[in-house]
Amino acid sequence: MRNTENDNFPGGILAINKPGGITSHDVVNRVRRIYNTKRVGHAGTLDPMAEGVLVVLVGRAAKACEYISSDKKTYRATLRLGITTDTEDTTGKMLSESSHIPKEDAVKAVCGQFVGKLMQTPPMYSALKVNGHKLYDLARQGITVERQAREITVSGLVCEPTDSETDYKLTVTCSGGTYIRTLCADIGAALGCGGAMASLERLEACGIRLDECHTLEDLDGLTDQALKDALLPTERLFSDLSAVSLPEFFGKLFRDGCPIYQKKIKTSFEVGARVRVCDVNGKFFALGEIVEREEGSAIKSVKLFEI
Repeated sequence: MRNTENDNFPGGILAINKPGGITSHDVVNRVRRIYNTKRVGHAGTLDPMAEGVLVVLVGRAAKACEYISSDKKTYRATLRLGITTDTEDTTGKMLSESSHIPKEDAVKAVCGQFVGKLMQTPPMYSALKVNGHKLYDLARQGITVERQAREITVSGLVCEPTDSETDYKLTVTCSGGTYIRTLCADIGAALGCGGAMASLERLEACGIRLDECHTLEDLDGLTDQALKDALLPTERLFSDLSAVSLPEFFGKLFRDGCPIYQKKIKTSFEVGARVRVCDVNGKFFALGEIVEREEGSAIKSVKLFEI
């Protein structure tokens, strides 16, 4: 694709079906080469063993990561009972084994206890930083540090048996920052037999579904126009926010950095609310936030995604 570094290429969302065996950063590097731009990021890391929805942000959309309003994600995982590992998944070093596997009713009952607001301690094998060091770097040196438990929300957890008495399929809908392998390990601990994650596929993230995703192979050899057509609009990241269409005059002022008083455009959003800002034709171009000014509340620019 032609160079996009020096133009106002608005970019967008590239929904990738990540295969197992590569890192999220590997995907970002591949997309950088395909789109010939350094401005590529992603929303929500997937472990190398994990597959499924990886939301890649291309062009000006790469700046959207810190502003994404919806962090709900859905996963399909395999819980393997009777083992524990240092990584909480089956790629790690075996720490213990048990042949005392609970019956299906007991497994489902315990899984039901992991729905709602929970406190979860991040695993050592994670990209979180403590004192400037990534936890997985410390873990690989045999160093374990104290981690603070964080509140997560599991809004749905469906547990289904498989042909193996040790394996169960879990479909989990949860908040961002939830570690599914830690959830598997915690369920195994609650059952008294231990547990680890044997597979993971992300089915949805940021409102993007698996059936909307491209494989990396899909993108090879596409024309510039086809590559642009593969991008979903950045607005999808903010679909749960109210939209405000600005008349042409106010749209120009807003793009120039001027806050727009709500009384001028006859809106009445609460102070602190964020909104999708669109032009007179309803085309999204910015994220805005309602602030209080001396003359009343106004919409100020948080981020322009199209100049």
